[in-house]
Amino acid sequence: MSDLQKMTEQTNENKTRDVTYHASRLTEYRNPFGAMPCDGKVELCIDVETGASEVTLCYTYGLYRFTYHEEPLHRLSLRRYRTELALPHESGLLFYWFRYVNAEGRTIYYVASADNRNGEGMTYHEPPRVGPDEDKYPYAFQITIYKKDFVTPDAIKGAMIYQIFPDRFRRDRFFDYDKMVRSEDRPERIFHRSWYEDVDIEGKPETGYLACDFYGGSLDGICEKLDYIKSLGIDIIYLNPIFCARSSHRYDTADYLNVDPILGGNAAFTKLVAAAKALGIRIIIDGVFSHTGADSKYFNKFGRYEGVGAYEAYCQDKESMYRTWYNFYKDENGNVNYDSWWGFPDLPNVNEDDLAYRNFIFGEGGVVDKWTSEGAGGIRLDVSDELPDGFIRQMRDTLKVKTKGEGILIGEVWEDASNKCSYGSYRDFMLGNTHDSVMGYPFRKTLLDYLTGWYGADVLDARLEGFRERYPAQAYYSIMNLVSSHDVPRILTALSKPYDTDDRHVQKNMKIDAGSFDDCVKLGHIAYAIQIGYIGSATLYYGDEILMEGYKDPFNRRTYPWERLTVKQEENLMFTRRIARLRTDNGCLRTGFYRTLAAEGDLFAFERYLVDGKDFFGREVSGSSRIALLTNRGDEPVYVTLSGSQDGINVIKKDKMSIPLTNRYIVGGVNSGQMDLGLAPRSFVFVIY
Repeated sequence: MSDLQKMTEQTNENKTRDVTYHASRLTEYRNPFGAMPCDGKVELCIDVETGASEVTLCYTYGLYRFTYHEEPLHRLSLRRYRTELALPHESGLLFYWFRYVNAEGRTIYYVASADNRNGEGMTYHEPPRVGPDEDKYPYAFQITIYKKDFVTPDAIKGAMIYQIFPDRFRRDRFFDYDKMVRSEDRPERIFHRSWYEDVDIEGKPETGYLACDFYGGSLDGICEKLDYIKSLGIDIIYLNPIFCARSSHRYDTADYLNVDPILGGNAAFTKLVAAAKALGIRIIIDGVFSHTGADSKYFNKFGRYEGVGAYEAYCQDKESMYRTWYNFYKDENGNVNYDSWWGFPDLPNVNEDDLAYRNFIFGEGGVVDKWTSEGAGGIRLDVSDELPDGFIRQMRDTLKVKTKGEGILIGEVWEDASNKCSYGSYRDFMLGNTHDSVMGYPFRKTLLDYLTGWYGADVLDARLEGFRERYPAQAYYSIMNLVSSHDVPRILTALSKPYDTDDRHVQKNMKIDAGSFDDCVKLGHIAYAIQIGYIGSATLYYGDEILMEGYKDPFNRRTYPWERLTVKQEENLMFTRRIARLRTDNGCLRTGFYRTLAAEGDLFAFERYLVDGKDFFGREVSGSSRIALLTNRGDEPVYVTLSGSQDGINVIKKDKMSIPLTNRYIVGGVNSGQMDLGLAPRSFVFVIY
């Protein structure tokens, strides 16, 4: 029996049983599905237990301030009640639940429940808690209400993204070690003569660890490897920070208007943008605007830059154009202090509402103006949840004007961005006013928890469907679905379930043991297949294509071993290229419709498809009209029968069958009739039909 058939039978059973039932992902109970534009209308239905009376819809809506309302529902039949709700004119969040009095005279609430495939709720004795600072249990059903004209650039929808940590990707062919040292030989810096040395974790004795070790990777080095990057199917390169900074990670910006000389300077960026554009690749840069470096031309705590910085201006009562950017104060002993990012004194916080700072970022000749003029195709905002919504709105407006609507704005948000709360409020992240989309850290966590055995495919599917329900489609098709990044362990290491420790000496020696290596690789292949097949922008962190290992920072930032690839790494590179071709050749995997086919135990299967040759956004795209992905994360084989028709396929799980296990990643389709498939442990197959 297919997952869809089971779903239908369960729904029919709930109709006949004397139970209260509402499912937010079934159009029979909430129509239309998912997030809604402002001024839209949504139909809500609920089936209630026999003898219920005073059936009421309860809802609250807003963003920074919420208003509460109640509306009686109209009875359609013995147990079904209905209403049509006209949604607010302004973007925001609407939370709803139901209330009724049962036959015994008790007040019952029907609230949302977690990890249900169709968004079913449950009865409860209390109403939901939805305040931004409340413990949100029980849950409310959510409708995300976004701007009617919210559109994201087509270039990001279903894109293939390659993330590069610039210092560690590639030295260019003219690399000169002595020149690198001479470029800015500060006393705390460590320069690696060999590309293959391990990352530093000690620092210099007089400073301790400061993430100030450099290998000399450069933008010209990236430029020389653009053909390699393009062979991975990449449309967009996302660069970790490239501006002048003290550290090698460069999240301590020293000069927003100049590329670090070690990376090649501004001329190297111009060259990279042009060469990438010739191959159809856009460049997204990392913007760190919640804080700067203490060692910067703006703060200038150590006096390394010409002019008066904010620190000297405050301490010595001097004038500086940067003074108002920062918040200084003196402690009870008269010592100078200032707001800093998470308490790190090397990262003084910026006051993003300061108009002088905003003009520097958004004004003529400012940061956004300069780098869009130089060809940057978008900006990834570091720690978006620590930036005011007004700042991000101005960033979006400015970026769109400078790029005629084509600039891409991605936010770093680690939680569900549709209902993210920080600083005592829900945030304006997915409503069409700020980001185009966000980094897919919830996708990563959901997928990893499934692949490492924390729960089955039913929970994986329910959680992914929850995100799809809450995010506007324009944003969901643009989300950066990552499995590794510079801030988390690499996918291969994470799949080995490493011992969690902050001891860098222990982390340095973490390596997957030979007995579990192959299994981790197979699970990593499933993760990549799901990235390629699922909705959103599949994001590959440099080196994952060759099975690089690495636990937390800085070991997830090791150098790419260009001339020392092992046989297994070469094989995995070929695998990555082959699977990536599926997405580059088939528009349905980029922007097609989505349907879950099966989600049970170790089996997770879904299909992407076109309708009359058109994708979800009504555009004609090339390639196959339907592609299904079937995955088996478990230790035992899984056998299925695929039955095809013009409307798609059904996947029916079977007991052990006398058919061979497929050893292919891609098979031809069924169109009509049936196909039997055996999935080996920890394997997947794309079915094209």
